[in-house]
Amino acid sequence: MIIVHGTIPIRPDCREQALQLARRMADATRAEMGCISYDFYVGLSDPNTLMLFQEWESMDALMGHFQTEHMEEFLQALPNVVSGEITTKRYAVQSVDEDETPAEEVPPIIH
Repeated sequence: MIIVHGTIPIRPDCREQALQLARRMADATRAEMGCISYDFYVGLSDPNTLMLFQEWESMDALMGHFQTEHMEEFLQALPNVVSGEITTKRYAVQSVDEDETPAEEVPPIIH
């Protein structure tokens, strides 16, 4: 699984426009093959910062996302509402089956 986290600072005077842009992008992206989740959130400490959290089944699915028409439209409109530097981080997540990990290698959970 691939996880992407981003922050997008938005101009206060374009906040509604940015939220509508984010909603359209999220709706279109959720319909893509390989998309597990795709959501924008408003920052609690700064309501003019959008947080983006997305999960993808594979790197191929994420790369396909970058080729979509709605991504192109989003990237064209984004400079009109952004007020600073956009940051993104990408993480590759691997799961381990319980059968593959001997119990003695797993630290105990202490409550």
